[in-house]
Amino acid sequence: MKIGSTDLDVFGLNLGGNVFGFTADEQQSFTVLDAYTAAGGNFVDTADAYSAFVPGNVGGESETIIGSWLRKRGRRDDVVIATKVGSLGTRPGLSAKNIAAAAEDSLHRLQTDYIDLYYAHGDDAETPLEETLQAFDALVRAGKVRYIAASNYTAPRLAEALAVSDREGFARYVALQPHYNLVERGYEEELAPLVAREGLSTLPYFGLAGGFLTGKYRSKDDSAKSPRAAGALAYLDARGERVLAALDEVAAAHGASVTSVALAWLGAQPHIAAPIASARTVEQLPDLLAAVSLELTPAELAALSAASA
Repeated sequence: MKIGSTDLDVFGLNLGGNVFGFTADEQQSFTVLDAYTAAGGNFVDTADAYSAFVPGNVGGESETIIGSWLRKRGRRDDVVIATKVGSLGTRPGLSAKNIAAAAEDSLHRLQTDYIDLYYAHGDDAETPLEETLQAFDALVRAGKVRYIAASNYTAPRLAEALAVSDREGFARYVALQPHYNLVERGYEEELAPLVAREGLSTLPYFGLAGGFLTGKYRSKDDSAKSPRAAGALAYLDARGERVLAALDEVAAAHGASVTSVALAWLGAQPHIAAPIASARTVEQLPDLLAAVSLELTPAELAALSAASA
């Protein structure tokens, strides 16, 4: 699947790097990356802010692990690397100065001289869009970044950013990374029509709703199963139960896991290039990878959509 109008041809599952240096140490991360690429995967998502949220970390841990893996495996030319700028506490915002400095930091940690897809991690209302986009454009012109993208933008701000790029001749966002899954469908209201109109691709994060769409959390008694149980169980209401029942039915029909079906639904939505999902261990990968080849019928897709409406 090509991202937007680019020549970035990516696997249908974008491997999330937010667990690298967090719940997966370097050796575990290498094992996951090895298994993902052995299965045909070629698209890894990270950010400079991963994993500054862990006590004792400073940020950049995920990029550092990925960079070490790329060098040791000699895989730089056949893996598409996406990273982000703007959310790291020591490199905050989207000023021209910060983007230039953060990009150099990321390039150093990733042990590469170019980033395939460089995201604004979130909108920065304090910095003019012209300044931000000119800074990104300078990185593209210098060959340090191939393409740029936006994460966590509202439709009006994304439309404005695209208009600024068109007017000024700057590099243009080619993709959007929003919060979107079977139980979080706000993206469909304003962002999806804009993505379609502007020829972008969407790479949704939290595709499994914090684990809820794995089917692992079905009762308030499951709260002790993992640190993220509370977030997942927030979806366990009448609607959530309807969604799980629909997922169970489709999963049974295909002999697939609920996880695979939830990601396959997401991947089948218009303009979705590759849902993002993370694996802490190799054992978690097969259900994620299976989603790429799982073809749901129109009736199954409609049933899942109706259950979560």
